[in-house]
Amino acid sequence: MGTGPHGGAGYGLSHEARNLHWLLTDVVEEVPGVRSVAVVSSDGLLLLSSDPEGRRAGCRPEGPRHSTADLATIVAGLGSLTTGAAALMDGGTVKQTMVAMEEGSLFVMTISDGSLLGVHTAPDCDMSVVAYHMALFVGRAGHVLTPELRRELRQSVEAVR
Repeated sequence: MGTGPHGGAGYGLSHEARNLHWLLTDVVEEVPGVRSVAVVSSDGLLLLSSDPEGRRAGCRPEGPRHSTADLATIVAGLGSLTTGAAALMDGGTVKQTMVAMEEGSLFVMTISDGSLLGVHTAPDCDMSVVAYHMALFVGRAGHVLTPELRRELRQSVEAVR
């Protein structure tokens, strides 16, 4: 499979875990302007990540504090905040959140199991392309992100640290 989103080879992982790594890598490589991506469990733990800028030419990524762990923390916090706001406003389930900043954007989309997909982009990215690829990832990942797979992904993140 080659190098996975964590920088590791992805060997020793189940077929489902390797497939999610591939899907995440596809988002990073197919969407211009993506700086970093993180999948966070419903309890705020980093499950998958990718720093595309850090994988190109040995550069440091341009994500928050140069770490997808920081992106994961932001995504988890934003997810919690928007879920609380939706509950206070009787708004139902939060499906997507977008934060536009002067120097980039942050998109957060809910995955069916309560996990979150967060994408940090450059300011000139095409928001509709980002949202489309995020929806594809969520649609493909949502039905396979079982408790067992989440546990496996979490263990793989811990092994890389």
